[in-house]
Amino acid sequence: MQTDLFEPTPSGDDPPQVDVNLLPKDGSVAYISKVFDPDSCSTLFTSLRATLDWQQDQLVMFGKLITTKREVAWVGDAGCSYTYSGVKKFPQAWTPELLHIKHTAEALAHHTFNSCLLNLYHDGAQGMGWHSDDEVELEANAPIASVSFGGERKFSFKHKFEKLGASVVLENGSVLLMHAPTQHFWHHSLTKTKRRVLPRINLTFRAIRQE
Repeated sequence: MQTDLFEPTPSGDDPPQVDVNLLPKDGSVAYISKVFDPDSCSTLFTSLRATLDWQQDQLVMFGKLITTKREVAWVGDAGCSYTYSGVKKFPQAWTPELLHIKHTAEALAHHTFNSCLLNLYHDGAQGMGWHSDDEVELEANAPIASVSFGGERKFSFKHKFEKLGASVVLENGSVLLMHAPTQHFWHHSLTKTKRRVLPRINLTFRAIRQE
């Protein structure tokens, strides 16, 4: 029997698996696998790709505007504009699918989110360099919930001040929770790979200080 489209957990025989804190110090990161079952993941991936206004990401680097192959969509409540890498983004409206995913992320994070940055990675050649989600618009000490649909990718952490690191493979249907003060002490990145991997959509739910 097919699971409900927005069912947040798989069958009782295969419950979500929660990893303890992935970081050795100065932060808290929890990885939860199998939050969404495979049928829901496939349906949600297709729906997100079809219903959102995806745009190639633009970054300002060394004073020049760079357009990436990776595509992005910024969704949120009214007034939740967001500036990163020198480019200001204005939110699209929530879709029913996104609201259901958001409610699942909020239940796991024990926090309310008002915005979501979605990234569409077409293949392993597209990734994300070292950075922290510490922009001034973000609510201080709020967690960030990262949801993954599609191909598995390696996600890495690097301490800003010490030679420490950690990594995890983000599986289809998983949720990664980053709690304060992780962004202050750690950079993170989505590692590029030469392996053939399926397209991937990542959703990072955030709490933005509204205008």
